[in-house]
Amino acid sequence: MKNDQGAENVPKAKGERFTSSGFILAAIGSSVGLGNMWKFPYITGKHGGAAFFLLFIGCLIVVGLPVLLAEMTIGRGGRANASLAFYKLTNKKAWGYLGFLSVLTAFLVMSYYAVVAGWTLHYTVESFTGLLFQQGTDYKDKFVTFAGGSWPVFWQAAVMILSGWVIARGVSGGIEKFNKILIPGFLVILLVLMVRSLTLPGAGAGVEFFLKPDFSKLDAESALIALGHAFFSLSLGMGIMITYGSYVDKRQSLGSATLAIGFGDLVYAFIAGIVIFPTVFSYGLKPGEGVGLAFMALPAAFAQMPFGAIFGGLFFLLLAIAALTSAVSILEVPVAYAMNRWGWTRKKAAVIVSVACFVVGIPSALSVGGVLGSFTLGGKSIFDLVDFMTSYVLMPLGGLVVTLFTGYAWKLAGEEAGLSGFWYRAWMFLLRIVSPVLIILVFLYSVGLLSF
Repeated sequence: MKNDQGAENVPKAKGERFTSSGFILAAIGSSVGLGNMWKFPYITGKHGGAAFFLLFIGCLIVVGLPVLLAEMTIGRGGRANASLAFYKLTNKKAWGYLGFLSVLTAFLVMSYYAVVAGWTLHYTVESFTGLLFQQGTDYKDKFVTFAGGSWPVFWQAAVMILSGWVIARGVSGGIEKFNKILIPGFLVILLVLMVRSLTLPGAGAGVEFFLKPDFSKLDAESALIALGHAFFSLSLGMGIMITYGSYVDKRQSLGSATLAIGFGDLVYAFIAGIVIFPTVFSYGLKPGEGVGLAFMALPAAFAQMPFGAIFGGLFFLLLAIAALTSAVSILEVPVAYAMNRWGWTRKKAAVIVSVACFVVGIPSALSVGGVLGSFTLGGKSIFDLVDFMTSYVLMPLGGLVVTLFTGYAWKLAGEEAGLSGFWYRAWMFLLRIVSPVLIILVFLYSVGLLSF
């Protein structure tokens, strides 16, 4: 039977539930993304080191965690995908349509995220085999040559096939099991690289750059950047935590889960900085190269390092795991929507959505120096344009919808979240006033309508 939106009220299949530990690991796996491996260390160093890190923690507490709790609460309360959950909780079509923004966002993000994830798989293979370090030392040229060819499409397809396969196996047998295997391995690799990084000559300068507080570098721009990163690092605004929340048992404390996920995100960001900066400073590299830091600058460091092929391989394997755990969570959003909306089986939805994401993402794969590299809109390549639209327009709008819905439209949010008294009032104050205002400021700053 269909509701007024035409969405199938398909019962959850057996096994479409997370265990308590599985949910937290899957959520942490989603937040452990590629951006933290270069973006977070760079913006932290640029804006005051430890001072910025403290500011980031504050933003995570004030905005990130309240919105995270709101998304999980909507998901568990609605027991449906990121669009249908809004409708079911209010019986108003308008909220369902607004919720669909997050489904569209996830689909578009997956289309180009699979391209970057594919780069990490390519570099993992090239590093472990030693091919990355065999011919010449111009790693910028190597990346440009690789990105300009057809191999990125091959690796993009590999990411989509792997992600789709995990999704097709279900929540407990696929997503949860996948994260239970990869996240512990991820942590081990991260710690090994941290030890290697800290024992490099001159590593102390990198640690000082990352952790020495310089409050003079903090300004209004720093606050907005910290706020934006706190929001994006938790995978908010694209329906992931709403979808994952729909698979959470009623006995699971969402408050405790929120704190555990936030803590895991902080630990990962911190250790990532300890891995990156000592390596960068030890080999005289520039820490502000963004994507180039991982795919152009750091290979030069691994080439000079004893057993560099091994440590380089471990580093790119780390990136690949981070990319794949996030890719699985992103893909689950449109797959869950397709299952609810059209009544498809999980396997059918996984196959069709994966193929659609792959096809839509091909132009992005071929626009980073490839045959579509010269095609631009508004001065941006296809890849950059999709990235900009999702990261700086659709995701903030999705987050804003969540805050307004939970703060004003859904009256039973506190009961579902397990909050009452002071904590409920504090949560509502943040969702109704603080978070919407700050999200709007980040949005205006991101699109260039606000400057300092």
